[in-house]
Parts: sequence; C-alpha cells; structure tokens
Amino acid sequence: MATDDKVFDNIEEVDLKKKMEDSYIDYAMSVIASRALPDVRDGMKPVQRRILYSMIELNNGPDKPHRKCARIVGDTMGKYHPHGDSSIYGAMVTMAQDWNMRYTLVDGHGNFGSVDGDGAAAMRYTEARLSKISMEMVADLNKDTVDFAPNFDDTEKEPTVLPARFPNLLVNGASGIAVGMATNIPTHNLTEVIAAVVKIINNRIDEDRDTELDEIMQIVKGPDFPTGGEILGTRGIEEAYRTGRGKVRVRGISSIESLPNGKSEIIITELPYMVNKARLIEKIAELVRDKKIDGITGISDHSSREGMRIVIDVRRDANANVILNKLYKHTQLQDTFGVIMLALVDNQPKVLNLLQILEYYLKHQEEVVTRRTRYDLNKAQERAHILEGLLKALDLIDEVIHTIRASATTNEAKANLIAKFGFTEAQAQAIVDMRLRTLTGLERDKLQGEFDELQKKIKEYQAILADRKVLLGVIRDEIQIISDKFGDERRTRIGHDVYDITTEDLIPNDNNVLTMSHLGYIKRMSPENFHAQNRGGKGIKGTSNIENDYIEDLFMTMSHDYIMFFTNLGRAYTLKAYEIPEASRTARGTAIINLLQLMPGEKITAIIPVSEFKENQYLFMATKKGMVKKTPVPAFRNMRKSGLAAITLRDDDDLIEVKYTDGKQDVFLATANGMSIRFNEQDVRATGRGSMGVRGIWLDGEDEVIGMQLQAQGKYLLFSSENGIGKRTLFEEFRIQKRGGKGILCYKPNERTGKLVGVKAVNDEDELMLITVSGIVIRISVDDVSVIGRSAMGVKLMDVMDSVASIAKVRKDDSDEGEEDSDTRTEKDTKESESQENVFSGKEADTDSELRAKFEERIEESMKESAEEHSEIDDY
Repeated sequence: MATDDKVFDNIEEVDLKKKMEDSYIDYAMSVIASRALPDVRDGMKPVQRRILYSMIELNNGPDKPHRKCARIVGDTMGKYHPHGDSSIYGAMVTMAQDWNMRYTLVDGHGNFGSVDGDGAAAMRYTEARLSKISMEMVADLNKDTVDFAPNFDDTEKEPTVLPARFPNLLVNGASGIAVGMATNIPTHNLTEVIAAVVKIINNRIDEDRDTELDEIMQIVKGPDFPTGGEILGTRGIEEAYRTGRGKVRVRGISSIESLPNGKSEIIITELPYMVNKARLIEKIAELVRDKKIDGITGISDHSSREGMRIVIDVRRDANANVILNKLYKHTQLQDTFGVIMLALVDNQPKVLNLLQILEYYLKHQEEVVTRRTRYDLNKAQERAHILEGLLKALDLIDEVIHTIRASATTNEAKANLIAKFGFTEAQAQAIVDMRLRTLTGLERDKLQGEFDELQKKIKEYQAILADRKVLLGVIRDEIQIISDKFGDERRTRIGHDVYDITTEDLIPNDNNVLTMSHLGYIKRMSPENFHAQNRGGKGIKGTSNIENDYIEDLFMTMSHDYIMFFTNLGRAYTLKAYEIPEASRTARGTAIINLLQLMPGEKITAIIPVSEFKENQYLFMATKKGMVKKTPVPAFRNMRKSGLAAITLRDDDDLIEVKYTDGKQDVFLATANGMSIRFNEQDVRATGRGSMGVRGIWLDGEDEVIGMQLQAQGKYLLFSSENGIGKRTLFEEFRIQKRGGKGILCYKPNERTGKLVGVKAVNDEDELMLITVSGIVIRISVDDVSVIGRSAMGVKLMDVMDSVASIAKVRKDDSDEGEEDSDTRTEKDTKESESQENVFSGKEADTDSELRAKFEERIEESMKESAEEHSEIDDY
C-alpha cells in the first residue's frame, strides 16, 4: 500500500489547454522553420538543401555518372533528414521535373513522371546526379562561405544555407503549406531576374542610391513558367510584386486551324503551370458528355517528345472561337495562380515584395563573397608567408644546409633555423620539407613568380574587403557570367486582358507594320525589322508562308489604332493593333480565325485601319448584288467582341468590298458580264449600320458585281477574265453617271475569255497576283499589260488549265531601283510616316490605295524577294 501511495505522489497535474497550446506552437514552428518554407537567401527548403549537399558529398556532380536515387535518399535520410524516404525522394523528383522547375537542379535518369500526372518510378529503379546549374548553388561551399550546424544526432555538420550564386527563390519558385500560412512563389526567367540584381548593383555603384520597385518591374516582366502559357494582363503581376500577394490569370496556348473539308480544329500546345494534361482532357470529355459544351466531335492527344499537341475536332456548323471561350471558362485551360511570396527571413516567415526578395538575396551574396574573399586572403597570405621563407632560405642556402646537417633531429633543425635566421615555425617546417630540386634556378624562378602573383591577389582581396562597391562589382561580374551561361528566352508570354484597364497604358504607341496574307494569316512587326539597303542589294527575306500564299494587305499603323475587319456576311470586327500578335519578319503569322469570332464560312473581305472615329469620314461598301452603302465611321465606335452588323444583306448577297473615304470620291463598279458604272459617292446618302443601302448598279439576270475601286487608287483599271484574258484601260474612259443605272460596257466576255473575275485600279509600277481555282499563283507587272479601250477583249495574262478565281494587287519588288542612300531613305520614311499619321487623324483625305502605296514604298526598299516569273511564291 505504501508503494501505491508513492506512485500517486509522482503524478503532476497540468493544464491540458496550456499543454496543448505549447505543444502545438512547438509543432507549428518546427513545420514553419524546418520543413515547409524556403529560406529567402537560397530559396530552398531544408529537405532540398540536404539533398543537394548529400549529392555533393557523394561526388555526384554533372561530370560524374548517375547514381541510384536509393543511395542518395539513404545518405540524406541517414545523415541529415530523418523524416522518411518518401518525402526526400518526392522532393528530389520535383527538382528533376522540367515541367515543375524552370531550371532543374537534379539531372534525372529514368522515369521521373510526366505532365499527365504519372508518378515517378521507385527510387531503386531511377538514377540522378546534380545538374550543371545546381553546381552554382553549392559553389565555394568549402571556402567558409556559409555557416554549418550539427545534424540531428550531432555526428555530422550540414550547411544552414547554400551559397546560391543565382536568385533561386525567384528563378525556380517555391510552394509549401505550413501551419497557418502557405507560400506560392512562381518561377521566373533567369536572365530577367539577374538583370534586376545587376540593376540594383549598378544604382549603388554608379549613383550611390537605392533602387525603386518600379525600376525592377520594368526588367522582370512577370512570372515565366516552365510550361509556357500566356499571362492575361499585368494587374495581377503588379499587385503581387508590390504587396507580395496577387492573382495571376494564366491561359494555355491554343490555335484554330481550318481543314480542307470545311471543319475546324482547336490545337492546344501549351498548358498553364501545374495543370494536369490527362485530367484536362477528361474534363473536356465530361463537359461534352454532359452537353455543357456543344460542337466538339472528338479529342485526341498527339503529344510527343517534340512537344504538347492536344487536338479538339469541331463540328462543321459550330463556331470554334465560342467553343474555345467555353473551354477557358469551364476547364483549367485558363487558370489562376495565387501568388504568396512568403519566405523565411532570419528564420522568421515574412511576406515580401519583389524588391525585398532581391535585396535579401544580394545581402546574402555580399556575405558569401566577403567570407570567400577573406578565406582566399588567409590562404594566399599563408602561402606567401611560406614562399617568403623559402626564397630567403634559397638566398642563404649554404648556411641553411650547414645548420640542418649540424642538427641531430628535425625538431632541433627547425629550432636552430628559427633561432639563427628568424624563420617562423611554418617557414622552418617548409624549409626542412624542401626537396633538393627546389635548389635549381628554374624552380627558384617559379617560386618567385608564384610569390609575385600571390602579392597581386592579396591586394585584390584586400581591396574587395575594404570597399563595398568593389565587392558589389565582383558579385555583378560573377552573376552576369551565370546569366550568359544558363539564361534563355521567356517561355510565358504576357498577353492582354480585356478587363485590365492598365494594359494599354503600359504599351507604347509606336509604329507597327501589319500584313495579312491571302490565306488569312496576319501579323504585326516593328519597322526596325526593315533596315534600309542601298541600290543593288539582294534584299531581305519576307514572310515565310505556306505554298501559294502571299501578302495581300500591308500597311503601317500605330499600336493603339483600331483595325477594322469586314466580312462577306456583312459583319464588322475590331481589334487594337497591339492585340495582333507580334512576329518576326520571316514568320507566317497568326490565322485570323484565332483572333476574331468568325462564323463558319465567314471570310475577311476588307481591312481598314482607323486611329479615331471622326466625323466626315466614311466607310463605303459594295455587295455582290449591286447594292452600295455609305456609313459614317463613328457608327462603329462601340464595337462588341463578337462583332457588329455593318450592312443588312439579302440571303443570296455578300459584302465584297469596303473603302475608307472622305465622302467625295468617284466609285467604280464592275460586273461579271462586263458591265460597269462610275458615279460620285455624294450620290449615296449616309445611313446607319443596320440599313441595306441603295442600288449602285442595275444587274441583268444572274449578273454579279465582282469588284469596287476608287478613282484615287490608280490611273488605270486592270481587268481579268476567268480564262486569263485581261486588259488595262484608262480610268478616264469611263464617264461619270448617276448611280443605279445599268452602266456601260467595260469588257466583252465570250466563250474564249469567260466572265470577268476581278478589277483593280493600278498604276504603271504596280504588280498583280492571279490566283486560279486549283491554287496556282502567278505574278505579273502592270506595265506588261497593254493599255486598250474599254470595250476591247484584251490579251492573255496567263495560261490556265481551269480558270482564274481572283486577282489581287501586291507590292512591287524594287530591289534594283532607286539610288537613295540610307540617310536619304530615312528622311523619306519620316515624311511618309508623318503623312500616314495625318491620314489616320483625318487631316488628309487619302484613299486606301494612296495609303498603301506610301508604306509599300517604305517597306519594299528593304523587304525584297527573288521570285521567278511564272513560278510559285517562295518568300511571302
């Protein structure tokens, strides 16, 4: 009984609430500081840091063979991280996956999973080694650059942080869920982040000032995800960079391709970061099955090692753009990345903005380089001290040898050398260890050279330690080398968000060259792509398009101008010029169906650039059935994304032409049966968008209008029939009439010529493209076509096996003309650019032919192509 009383006497009463609070706080702090959150200095969690350190200890670098992951995991767990092999192997797999890490730190060999969500093979099957860039994370680790701490059982030492010669926290990002907090830092482009660090250093060295966040944000454009994609707008990026928290909307890269059978395909080539491809496909299939998305007939995954390619088949009568928008809405093809830039600063979790992260990193680098320099200085001074003793001994070699020979032991010899010659203990030890070959003259010269070199290094090290600006310069030079070695282009593009009101303000209103090809590929280029060339040059290659495609529209506009598109169905669409994707001079461009929500069978028939929707400016339209209409430009000011009706058409009618006018131009209409009419557009009163217009020409039977031209577009009218017979006639041969009449004869079609298929207002220096039904294209010069009367039949323009489908006026190749030098051309270009701005602002009533001619001259001087006569077009 006494024993039981003794047991009860040892019971200690505790407050359970307080005990739970204390235990939970200890657990929470352990998770926060030692498990889930990265350090702001090297951007690594403890498990990642320990894996890299274990691999270094195993001598498992990029120049060594791969080692079994089980060996690496075992070493890491046994020495540094006693928390289970699954957490260690999971962290190592993530560092080897190039769709998770922007710059992988582990070079994996074997099955390390896939973007479909497949898991990695067991660690006994896979192998790994450090990647080349990860060597920069552990560089100079053996030079006392960082502190070491005891491991969990005090048997080993491990680094508390890695030297991290590049800003890994931003470059590779981080994600982790601790207790009561989480971090989610996106990946960034190495080149941009290092450039930002260099900017901070330069401001301190050159101007001795702190760097503003806005300066950094001009360099770091936004996150750069390993899977690419497109970030919509800049508002979320700016909020995240300024406050440390924000939401970034990311959209996959997709395009719409038209098939020869009239159907369309949606091609997905890039996904938002961390989106599982297999689950995305399953989700799309579910939406189709549940009838939430209608119009998809099939979906297939054609992805390979060359890249991702998901193909979605669209039903013939469905609008591919509408389906794509539904995919953005209902699937992870458009996703939100929640940015939380939380990291450990002095072992305390803090939410940091972009500038703070870079400043903490730079502070870490200052400490690393300072400690490394101090280490190198000590080593250099120690070696210089030894060399100084050896050189002194060589000068007194006979006496030194005599002293050593007279000594009974090594210790006595060292003591005698110290007493007789004043050597230090270290110098005396080096002397007694000296080999006889050191006595040769050549070896003495080597020692002297090494001593002199060390003296230079000592001065450099002392200068670095004495001046912070010199120290920063060393960091800048070394980090720039890493950028040059490992930097690459951005993968994630920064797109435009229609709900982001700040987007346009951030885009400079610069000149842009816009081109659109016959097959519907459009692109935007900088005028700097076309450098001036002197006469006799070979020119530069233009757009590289598919066979038998060519540039049909080419003009210069400003980034903030509106580009109006009119279709055969009588609808109008508008894009800002900057919304058209920018491409290189030789790129094909983007299919227009990817930018506009066109209906099946809807085609672009006219493109009009407009800077402002001003009064007294008009859009003049003509239809296939002879109707014409004049509508003030301001009527199209409030354009919807899905477009607006520009003209009301009958069921069997199409809109064929639209011209930008000042309301005073002479209009010419030509029909397939060879009739034509010329009238002044003042005969047509202006009406609103919803009107049908008035009769421009009276058509007999099944006759149709095949073209509308303005007098100001050219001196001549060039006609072509479906059998390739054509002619050139002076515009003045067609008298002005009242609109609505039958007109007069402009061509006499017969069995040999066939009906008219096209008419263009041209000048002598222009060139034309003739396109046949089977897709054959031929290019001819206007001055090769004879000038004959309005009722004549004409001459053969081309030999056709079937029939001519259409004609188009294109820019002329002047590669052998003109003798202006570069300065002269630059002056001319400036004048033409000013003229263009006047046209767009309404100061000058130019027609679209004059407009295009001015800028064709600007670009054609350097954008040349060598196309052989009667051959396919290679350079468009």
